Formats: sequence, C-alpha cells, structure tokens
Amino acid sequence: MRGRITVRHSGETRGAAIVSGVGQGQGPRTLVERLQCHKDARGSLFEPLNDAELATAKNVHVVLTLPGEVRGNHFHHSGVETTTVVGPCLVRLKEHGAIRDVTIPAGEVWRLKLPVGVVHAYKNTGEGVMVLVSFSTTLHDASGSDTVREIILT
Repeated sequence: MRGRITVRHSGETRGAAIVSGVGQGQGPRTLVERLQCHKDARGSLFEPLNDAELATAKNVHVVLTLPGEVRGNHFHHSGVETTTVVGPCLVRLKEHGAIRDVTIPAGEVWRLKLPVGVVHAYKNTGEGVMVLVSFSTTLHDASGSDTVREIILT
C-alpha cells in the first residue's frame, strides 16, 4: 500500500504538521513538522530541536547527500530518531506496513520524529547537496546492531 502523506499545518510557531493516516490506532506515528527558517542576504538559520528535546539527545550526526542519491533505507530497534531535512527531498516512510511519501520543497526545512521500527529513507531531488541533521535518543552503536537495513527507496 502506498500513498501520499497529507499535512495539515497547525499554525504553531514552528509550523507543526500532523501526518494524517499514518499509524492511526496502531501505535506511535511519525510526526512531520515544517520548521521556521529565518532567511536573509547571508543565508538561512533554523533550530532543529528545542532545549528539552536537545537534553534527550545522545547522538547527533550530519549527513550531506549528493543529487539523486538516497540515504537511510533502514529502521532502528531502539531509540527515537529526529531528523531535520533541508529540501528539496523525497522522504519515504514505512509504518505498520504502509508506505508513505513526503515531498519537502526546495528551501524549506522539515523535521521528522521517527518512532522505533519506522523504516525511513531520504532522496535528494535537487541539484545541490542535501543536508540532514539527525538526533537519536540512544548512543551510536558502531556494530550497527540497532540499525536494520530495509530498501524502500532507490
């Protein structure tokens, strides 16, 4: 089953959005938010986490992805991962057996809070380098035992 995610903006300062139809009644679902991005002649600035969220982070990593390339295609056994994406990007999620796509427009900054077990992948649909900033509530495991590969986007 594949479908597009419908996003309703709640009007909060951060531009919070609710993901409709993903995981309803089946456990935690991915929260998708469009973040406020401050822009001027020098470039852009955004805050990927607030102070309370930052206090729970045990790992942070920055991923630079070339045009047309895909990152992710995996899920985690433990820990919640929060990823901020600077668009353009196609995000594919697999929750409770359902495949959903989220299209992040060029120049926008979106954040996904991914519960344990949600397969996620990110494809750079632009012509420049795509930036991902990810935070996890668990420490990095160099053995990879927390990460399970599952290809949902090529």
